[in-house]
Amino acid sequence: MNYSTLVVAPGRGSYQKQELGYISQNLSDTAAGAVLLAGFDQSRIKLGLSTVTSLDQAPQFNFRRYQQADNAAALILASGLIDYQTLQQSCYQPAVITGNSMGWYTALACSGVWHSTEAMRIASLMAQYTSQSHYKGDNGGQLIYPLVDEHWRPKLDYQQQVNALLARCSGQLYMSILYGGYAVLAGSSEAISLAMQTLPKIDERFPLLLPGHSAFHSPFMAQASEQALQNIGHSSFQAPAVPLVDGCGRIWQPDCSDLNKLRDYTLRQQVTETYNFTASIQVAVKEFCPQRIVLLGPGNGLAGAVIQALIELNWQGLSSKQDFIAQQQQQPWLLAMGTPVQRAILLERPPSTEAKRA
Repeated sequence: MNYSTLVVAPGRGSYQKQELGYISQNLSDTAAGAVLLAGFDQSRIKLGLSTVTSLDQAPQFNFRRYQQADNAAALILASGLIDYQTLQQSCYQPAVITGNSMGWYTALACSGVWHSTEAMRIASLMAQYTSQSHYKGDNGGQLIYPLVDEHWRPKLDYQQQVNALLARCSGQLYMSILYGGYAVLAGSSEAISLAMQTLPKIDERFPLLLPGHSAFHSPFMAQASEQALQNIGHSSFQAPAVPLVDGCGRIWQPDCSDLNKLRDYTLRQQVTETYNFTASIQVAVKEFCPQRIVLLGPGNGLAGAVIQALIELNWQGLSSKQDFIAQQQQQPWLLAMGTPVQRAILLERPPSTEAKRA
């Protein structure tokens, strides 16, 4: 049996210490994986950057090295594309693809808009551009703050706190990503510092500063957008082979997408404006009615935001975190390739002893 599947790619911060070696460990899932990895490495060598292989197979995780924007982007893109290549050999057939933030680049590559080596080149360049982009010498930062309670139901008080802060810091603080039950805010260093001090503390964790992040998806990235438009040509963009849903909830269909508009969205709009990941998930499930949702690696951090976006829709009767847990125990329909036991389900083989222990 084949399952119509929504494929979702993760964004920044998804390749962490526990993911070290993820790419080399999963190359055996596909015979073409080594060829794909070699292409990634060549693309990085041409840019004078560390290869994906050397980063993924390093003996230890050096936080500063892996937090570097272009290294993080390379590992995230490579992990996602290798997972997608593996998924195509399974019974989970992609009906639509989307991603969160940098995951949009992975989604473009998975759908065939970018060749894999060109995707690596562009993702590496965009990481450099956005890490260097600034406004009056400040490239700002990001933080994340919940908009839902412990049951993943909307919490009006939290939303009001965020709205009040955005109004107070107009022109310096922006809604960067609508991320399921969370708001990701981006802004100047001063505004982010004020937000960290002003927003009420929740669960002794939030507001949570995102280390190494610039003011992504905000006007602070205008310089990065201009660099991208100058250096990434129209010829890099091809028609998608699988439908895409972007960070506005717009659908890009095979063979009838305006590639000039797709380039403009990718290199201009989504760089400098809010990325609505919530809308991308909601549009994808409403318009394509997938039987399964598969999260590409690395990591499995997308799960909460995806389910929270679906709870807002009351999709398949979901109204809380507990509803999801009950459904998942009865018949798993959301599967993360970065979770060994769930990866084994996707690849239709029993999990290894190591995977069970993990």
